[in-house]
Amino acid sequence: MRRLLLFVAAVSAFAASNDPVKLDSGQVTGTAGATPEMRIFKGIPFAAPPVGSLRWRAPQPAAHWDGVRQSDAFGPVCMQNAAGGGGGQQVSEDCLYLNVWTAAKSASEKRPVMVWIYGGGYNTGSGSQPDYDGEALAKKGAVVVTINYRLGVFGFFSYPELTRESDRRGAGNFGLLDSIAALQWVQKNIAAFGGDPKRVTIFGESAGAGLVANLMVSPQAKGLFHRAIGESSAWNTATIGRLSTLTEAEQAGVKYADGLGAKSLAELRAKPADQILKAGRGVGPIVDGWSIPEDPGTVFAQGKQIDVPVLVGSNRDESFGATPASAAQYAEQSQRRYGDLADSFMKVYPGGSDEQAKDSAFFAGRDEMAFVMRNWARMEAKTGKSKSYVFFFTHQPPLQPNAKAGKFGPGPHGSAVHTSELPYVFNNLRGPRAWTDVDRQVADTMSSYWVNFAANGDPNGKGLPKWMALDESKNKSAMEFGDKAGMGPAPNEAKLAVFQAYYDRLYAH
Repeated sequence: MRRLLLFVAAVSAFAASNDPVKLDSGQVTGTAGATPEMRIFKGIPFAAPPVGSLRWRAPQPAAHWDGVRQSDAFGPVCMQNAAGGGGGQQVSEDCLYLNVWTAAKSASEKRPVMVWIYGGGYNTGSGSQPDYDGEALAKKGAVVVTINYRLGVFGFFSYPELTRESDRRGAGNFGLLDSIAALQWVQKNIAAFGGDPKRVTIFGESAGAGLVANLMVSPQAKGLFHRAIGESSAWNTATIGRLSTLTEAEQAGVKYADGLGAKSLAELRAKPADQILKAGRGVGPIVDGWSIPEDPGTVFAQGKQIDVPVLVGSNRDESFGATPASAAQYAEQSQRRYGDLADSFMKVYPGGSDEQAKDSAFFAGRDEMAFVMRNWARMEAKTGKSKSYVFFFTHQPPLQPNAKAGKFGPGPHGSAVHTSELPYVFNNLRGPRAWTDVDRQVADTMSSYWVNFAANGDPNGKGLPKWMALDESKNKSAMEFGDKAGMGPAPNEAKLAVFQAYYDRLYAH
């Protein structure tokens, strides 16, 4: 009898995965995950296709559909040169789709919601990449959403005629506005998947973390999320400094249009998408005076950001520093960038030989990323009322077979490079790597902290090492994710001071 009851319960749970979910635009049905209680919904439109006259416009509402939409396949990924954004899907302008993972059995469960915003330098990526599979996080109690947003020149483009048409409303920041539209969709619909619209966490890596940071200063995003996680990028890491202004971006747009032989916005919209894609790259978010009203560094300094708890950090072996060929070139690059601060910079990052110069350039790039992330946490803790948590990922993941060194590949300093924390955050140790029990433990620990933070605005929980919030007077250390997790030593103050002086000067002008 007991076996029969268990069987009936399992069948009922599986049947529930086929029950339609009612959205504001229609009904959808998903598929079961690896376990019967897991439901996965792929390719749900959250906005109208941004094609034709809607190219370079703020996202419009998705059309209503009759009947039940089968959400069993990812939608196309946004226009980009990387095939399928890593997920093998069709590349198309019609790309504003999202995906949902949930193990909730009813809408009344009100689970914390985690909305993932992918990286890729604002020019590549998608919410359907296999690395971003949300099932493991959903098993830990979250409702996970991954989204697409317009990329490259489709997502970040400014042009004088476009500014006039839009009345400055988001002119240039279409990828950011797509993220906002997805968050608005979440507010309207996520309760139907068992999610709590009052506990929404935005989290992202690289350019995705940059968008998270920019969302924190966007008036249109206020009330749409309640915690923020940023991994290895902030508002200014794409440009290493202040964001471009609308005027500067318009000038770049005119140059881009001239290169295409287009003399008007209508001519630009008439160009085939492939031709638009080949003509150039997007510039990323800009200060347009509306969706990003001022440079984010200024907004945070004034305490005008959306005040939510933040969890941010970087990796030990990631660096976007210059790669000098010689000590002489290193000195010239340092002088050009740092000006009269160059002597202070080279005192802590010396270049007495060609080899030392190469190492110092790497370490300076790594430490600058760590500074930028810490500065985000520090500014939120200083000017806001919410807590900030900082991490530093030092665990060395096993190498991919035939892995090659490169920008994101393992190098002479180790394998905790850019993006290397992602399999652990998603608890998704996939691919033909020699994963060990240590890797599985790191993944279980990191993903638990992330879900706890989404649930409570605090990563701490039962069975986990205590993660102390950043406090400039009491605690300057970060949670270090090595082979084990634990609070690590405070950063080197002399090195932090170099970057603090440089960024203070940037924002003083």
